Amino acid sequence: MDYNRGDVVIATDTFKENSGGRPFLIISTEETPFHGEQYITLALTTRTWHEERIPIEESDWLDGGAPRSSSLTPWSVNSISSDEIDSKQGTLMEPIITTATEQLSAYILDQ
Repeated sequence: MDYNRGDVVIATDTFKENSGGRPFLIISTEETPFHGEQYITLALTTRTWHEERIPIEESDWLDGGAPRSSSLTPWSVNSISSDEIDSKQGTLMEPIITTATEQLSAYILDQ
């Protein structure tokens, strides 16, 4: 199954052994090399002490949702293989995706 920008998927968490997976937001587009095989993602978290986290409101979901209050962590970029994806949790709307990718760009661009 191909996934698209905005989809939140549950995938293997390489930082936690024996975890049931964690949610990741796909931020790559169809133009990204190896689309369908590999996705650029941002991790979601339920932690609230990260000052630069981006809280996800119920109104940010196009479909699906999160069982607990969650936030995007724009500094936590991951490359996820399609083989690591277990399921789709839902889809976020473009405005929050743009906010997160603009914040990521601010972290990595030398301006």
